[in-house]
Amino acid sequence: MTNLLDWRLDLLCGATLSNRVAKAAMSEGLADSGNHSTPRLETLYRRWAGSGAGLLLSGNIQVDRWHLERPNNIVIDDDSGRAQLARLAEAGTSRGAHFWAQLSHTGRQVSSYINPAPLSCSDVEIDVMRNAGFSFAKPRPMTEVEIGRAIDQFAFAAKEVKDAGFTGLSVHAAHGYLISQFLSPLSNRRTDRWGGSLENRARLLLEAIVAIRRAVGPQFPIGIKLNASDFQKGGFTNVECVELVRLLNGVGLDLLELSGGSLEQPKVVGVTLKDEGEDGPRASALRREAYFVAFAGAVRKVAGMPVMVTGGFRSIAGEVDKLVSPEATLNVFHILPWNSMQIERLGDGLDPDLSLTGEAAMTAFVELEGRNMAALLDRRRRRAA
Repeated sequence: MTNLLDWRLDLLCGATLSNRVAKAAMSEGLADSGNHSTPRLETLYRRWAGSGAGLLLSGNIQVDRWHLERPNNIVIDDDSGRAQLARLAEAGTSRGAHFWAQLSHTGRQVSSYINPAPLSCSDVEIDVMRNAGFSFAKPRPMTEVEIGRAIDQFAFAAKEVKDAGFTGLSVHAAHGYLISQFLSPLSNRRTDRWGGSLENRARLLLEAIVAIRRAVGPQFPIGIKLNASDFQKGGFTNVECVELVRLLNGVGLDLLELSGGSLEQPKVVGVTLKDEGEDGPRASALRREAYFVAFAGAVRKVAGMPVMVTGGFRSIAGEVDKLVSPEATLNVFHILPWNSMQIERLGDGLDPDLSLTGEAAMTAFVELEGRNMAALLDRRRRRAA
């Protein structure tokens, strides 16, 4: 069997990854109440830097502090966290791996406690299971000025992570966040130049990449995370994904990461909650651990940049059919809390606790996020006073 750890990967910008294994982005929630990096994040990424992966992708680094995935995300929308960000970049690159910052804007997918009037392409609310602990407000359609500001925020954050010492960045255009909202006909009901045709719905993504490239120069790696499909009836499909990749070939991307689904349809953890539409279960996908490999072939045929697939990978060496996966026994609503509490342990320099139950993880996670949310809101109140 070919060892992926031995394969170098030359990127279009001139950079080289030492191998083709990447640590995909995972939400850390380890920033402080000011949304700056912390020593715990440095501990986490210094550990992952020694994993042997050629590329580490950070969790969500938000470009707008009013649009957070979690209360303790890192935010880069001013210059206040530069020193902390530089220490994090040093930790992630300490063993020679590439360390890329994943830049994101949540759009409507933000807790109503953090933002009771979030921005999105249209005023379409998130369709999530009720009584599942989510609280999202109805979004407000963005004006032309606000769309332009979001593009500028991505470019500003891109320049900041480059200056901090990250070796690349990835734009989050998947999983139901802002750019994904623009791409989906379900959430994008606009009739102006930002809605309707695929070319119009993709305009935010394309213009953001152009602005980012202008900010970081030609030799800094830029990737994106894109849904192979939203897996929702009437949503962004694999056919549209393939067509979008054709458009992306001309904007200087170095890596395309394929994922899928959203909070409404969490396919990234292998879960289906509603009708998947035309991209419903494919036999080839059901036989694999890698959830999106069945969709990658069509994309790879047209992609002018390397294609990465995420989701469901457990074994590289081929010495076992499947590694031990305690999370496989968890209730769907316990998966995120269980993984989050393991990351908390790693940030403290501890090993994962594989005996942790889903129920215990949920209880601990709710308490933790409650404290973090209270600290964030208290800091905001004090700053506004």
